[in-house]
Parts: sequence; C-alpha cells; structure tokens
Amino acid sequence: MLKVGLTGGIASGKSAIGEVFVCLGAHLLKADDLAQQLMRPGMPVYEQVVNQFGSEILHPDRTINRASLAQAAFGSPNASPRIQELNRIVHPAVLHAQEEWMENIGLRDQNAIAVVEAALILEAGARHQFDRLIVVTCQPQQRSQRLALRLSISTEAARLEVERRMAAQLPDEEKIKSADYAIDNSGPLDDSKKRAGEIFADLQRDLRSLQNSPGHRQTKK
Repeated sequence: MLKVGLTGGIASGKSAIGEVFVCLGAHLLKADDLAQQLMRPGMPVYEQVVNQFGSEILHPDRTINRASLAQAAFGSPNASPRIQELNRIVHPAVLHAQEEWMENIGLRDQNAIAVVEAALILEAGARHQFDRLIVVTCQPQQRSQRLALRLSISTEAARLEVERRMAAQLPDEEKIKSADYAIDNSGPLDDSKKRAGEIFADLQRDLRSLQNSPGHRQTKK
C-alpha cells in the first residue's frame, strides 16, 4: 500500500483533486469529515472542546456549531486567536484515526493507494505518516471567489475569512518545499485533472517499486 497526503490551503480545490484520485482508483479519507465525527456528542474530543471553549459554541441540541467554534478559534477583531488550543485537542485524535484508517485499507488491499485529504498535514507534524505528499495551490483571489460561492457570502467576507484561515497555515511556498508533487489548480479543472492523472500513474509506479524494495522511500520532485 502507498500512503498519500493531499494538502493545500482553504479553497485551493484539494477536494476536487481528491475526487479525481477516487475516480482513478484511490481510497480517500477527508480529515475534516473525520474531525466532525470525533466532535460529535459523547466523543472524548467533543468533551474536551466544549470544556475548553465553553457552551457558547453549541447549538441548542448540544452539537457543536462549527461557525461559532471557528470564530472562537481563529479570533475576531476583539479577540486573540485560539487555534492552537483547538489543534492541541483535535490533531492527535485525527492523526491516530487516519493512521488506523490507512492501516485498515492496507489490510484489505495491499495494492491500495490511500489518500488522506487534510489542510494541516505539515502544520500538525504529520508528514511522516505518508509515503508521498501532494500540495494543491491556487491564486489568492481564486480562494476568495471559491469560498464565497461555497458559503454563499460576499467576496469581501470570503477574502477576510481566507486571510484569517491562511494566517494559521504555512505559505504554499513552504508546503511545496516539503511535497513530492504540486498541482497548480489556478487554471481550468481539466488541466488539474490531467496533472492529477499523471501523478496517479507515478504513484502506481512508486507503489510497485516500494513493494519490490521494502522500506525504500524515494522522494519525487
């Protein structure tokens, strides 16, 4: 099995690239979906988050209001960011769960390419979990436009949200330095799909190489 991390900043289009890999035959886990599951009522992460941030982040039904949590974590004009507090709670549980997921995929299919889509692979110190790392990038203006469309908000509101989120992440340039592959998702999606297809073919070759040489790891550029 080949373990692949798929990362990129907010609204870079990494989810779209992840779906391309699925169509090509990869298994995909979205770390954001995993985090949501871990923050359901009754889960240990839920209890820790509520204890840390207070009942103000909850819906009336006691589920976590993600918008309120994001506001508390990333800060507002009148408050300091607390994103590190949230990450210290959520990241260890997410990293453990996604490692279990990859191991389970490997037990079922030794020829699998298991892709984990996560925005903060490098920031969470999780690069070591993966045989290969792919970074998806795009232009700042595109992030704002895409987020505005996704959340049905104004472009200006989306721009401010992008800036707030990106302040807690490594710049694309730094992520690319740590990556094996980069996909510039600034152009037409068909171009990104073509690039993803080329990378997937390379990953398949890497998998065969790893299977023939246990413990071998070759960095791609």
